[in-house]
Amino acid sequence: MLNGERQIPRPLRWAMIGGGRLSQVGYKHRSGALRDNTAYQMVASAFDIDAERGRDFGVNLGIAPERCYDNYRQLLAEEAKREDGVEVVSIATPNGTHYEITRAALNAGIHVICEKPLFFTSAEAQQIKALAEKKGLIVGVTYGFSGHPLLMQMRAMIAKGDIGEVRMVELQYTHGFNANDSADKFSDAQKWRVDPQVAGPTFVLGDISTHTFYISQLVLPELQIESLLCDRQSFIPSRAPLEDNAMVLMHYAGGAVGRMWASSINAGAMDSQCIRVIGSLASLEWSDANPGELKYQVQGQPNQVMHHGMPYLDASALADERLGALHTEGLAESWANIYLKFAIAISASQRGDKARLSNLIYPDINAGLEGVRWLENCVRSADSGSTWVNYQ
Repeated sequence: MLNGERQIPRPLRWAMIGGGRLSQVGYKHRSGALRDNTAYQMVASAFDIDAERGRDFGVNLGIAPERCYDNYRQLLAEEAKREDGVEVVSIATPNGTHYEITRAALNAGIHVICEKPLFFTSAEAQQIKALAEKKGLIVGVTYGFSGHPLLMQMRAMIAKGDIGEVRMVELQYTHGFNANDSADKFSDAQKWRVDPQVAGPTFVLGDISTHTFYISQLVLPELQIESLLCDRQSFIPSRAPLEDNAMVLMHYAGGAVGRMWASSINAGAMDSQCIRVIGSLASLEWSDANPGELKYQVQGQPNQVMHHGMPYLDASALADERLGALHTEGLAESWANIYLKFAIAISASQRGDKARLSNLIYPDINAGLEGVRWLENCVRSADSGSTWVNYQ
C-alpha cells in the first residue's frame, strides 16, 4: 500500500509546459505529480500561450517569477544554464505541438511526460522512441485512468486463467458533452480539438478512445490486433472530417474479437468508460464510474463484486492502493499512481537500474506508439469506406 513515503532517492525537479489556468487537464497533472511530495518538486513553468497570464498563474502556484517562462524554448534554454535545472517536463499542450516540444526536451537532456495522443503519426513516435533510447531518457504518456488498482487485478486474473480463454473484449468511452456545437464555438479548450491542423486526424478516437485502448493493452498484454474495421461519423457537420462518434470492430490473433464505441455525443451521458473481458469460463468488467469495484462473473455461479484494498486481491493491485478499502479512490489517485511510476522510471534511468525499469508497468513510449498506431489504422479503415484493414 502506498502511503507517501519516498520511492526514489529525492524528488525530481519538474516543470509544466501548457496546462495553465484555462486548461482542462493541467490540474490533473499537478495533483497527480504532487500527491506524493517525495516524487516531484515543481520548479519552473511555461504554462500559457499568453505569457503574462502564464507567469501570473505560475507565481500563484508558488513558482519563482524568474522561472515562469514565456514559452517552452525559453524554459529549456534557461534551465539548461542552471545547476538545479529541470529534469523532467510535462507537456499539456494541444496535440499538434507534442512532437516538436518532446523532441526539443529530449535534445536538451530532459525526460518527458506527455499528453495523449502522443503524436500525429507512428513515424514520429518511432523517431522519438529512437531519440529517447539514444539519450537514455524516459517518455511517459498520461493515460490517466490506467493507475486504478483494480486494473492490475484484472491483468493478474486473466493471466492466471481465471476467466479461461479470452473470447471477447468490449470497450466503451462515451459522454454527451459535445452533443451540440456550442462548445466548439465558445470554448478555447474545445475549439482546437475539432481543428484537424491542431488535433490531428481524429477527434473522439484520439481524445478519449486511446485511454480505453491502452487499458485493454494493460490488462491483456498478450492480445494482439490482426485486423479492424472503423466506422466514424460527424453528427455535427462542422466537425467533419473529424468524428464525434465511432464504432470499431477488432479481430485478435488467436480468434478473440472486440469492439470499441467512442462518442462525445451520447446525449445525457456523463463520462463513462468501461472494459469487459469475456472468457470461456467467466467475465471481468470494470468501469470508471465505480473504479473501486471489479465484477467477476463465473458462468453458473453467483456474481461477485471485488473491492479495492481487500486482502484477497493480487499483490500487484494492492501495491497501488492508497486509501484502503473503507474509502473511495478516484481519478486523482489514478493520476498519482501513474505519475509515481513515471518518477520511479526516471530515477531508475538516471541510476542505470535496468532491472527496475524492465519490471515496471506504466504507459511508456511504446504505449504511446501503440496508441498512435491504433488511430492510424482506425482512420485508414474509416477513410477507405469503413472496410476491414490489416493492422499495421
